Amino acid sequence: MAGLINFEDEKEVKQYLDNLGIEFSYQCHKEKDPEGCHRLADYLEGVKKNYEATAQILRQNCEQNSHSESCYRLGAYHVTGKGGVPRCLRSAFSCFQRSCEAGGRKSAEACHNVGLLAHDGRALQGGTGGGEGGEAAPMADAGLVRKYYERACSGGFAPSCFNLSALYITGAPGLGKDMARALDFALQACQLGHVWGCANASRMYKLGEGAARDDGRAEELKNRARELHGQQKESGLSFGD
Repeated sequence: MAGLINFEDEKEVKQYLDNLGIEFSYQCHKEKDPEGCHRLADYLEGVKKNYEATAQILRQNCEQNSHSESCYRLGAYHVTGKGGVPRCLRSAFSCFQRSCEAGGRKSAEACHNVGLLAHDGRALQGGTGGGEGGEAAPMADAGLVRKYYERACSGGFAPSCFNLSALYITGAPGLGKDMARALDFALQACQLGHVWGCANASRMYKLGEGAARDDGRAEELKNRARELHGQQKESGLSFGD
């Protein structure tokens, strides 16, 4: 049939990919389409392996168009220094924050990363990356950490729910211990499939922390944690991830 690509023909595949690059470049640079720019970044990264050019497109699309996924990806580049961008946690924090505020497919994960970097402290202390093996600075603003973890948790991102639970278990400057809230967030993490959320909630019911002691509920959550752990092990064996 006309229009189908024979993916066993190396020349035909190369021509197809080259045409894709031209199309995405036109969408980005001529039509000024933010989605086209992000597709171009995907193409440059995944097909051409040109990380420097990818970083340039991501920066343009983030700064000029506030494209959530491009901001998220640029933040990840700043964490590692990929594509020749400065390895800088403060810059990564800014990119993830823009991604979070813009909404979109990666926004919950971006909000979580804002919370992580604020929790770590170095991104708000003026450092460029903390160095290899460097200790984290003290948490700069527990309210800021909580705000972004809560946004990610409400968006269905389980690690943020778990981190909120841990925050309320230990407390922090400006954020007192609250075992009832800690249990609530552990249960939310568990419902979203977080093994340690289930395990912590089980232990809290077993000890009567944050709620009345309930051995039956504790056992139920313990079994759920075991089930999730088994699923993760199977996934690891099947897919290596």
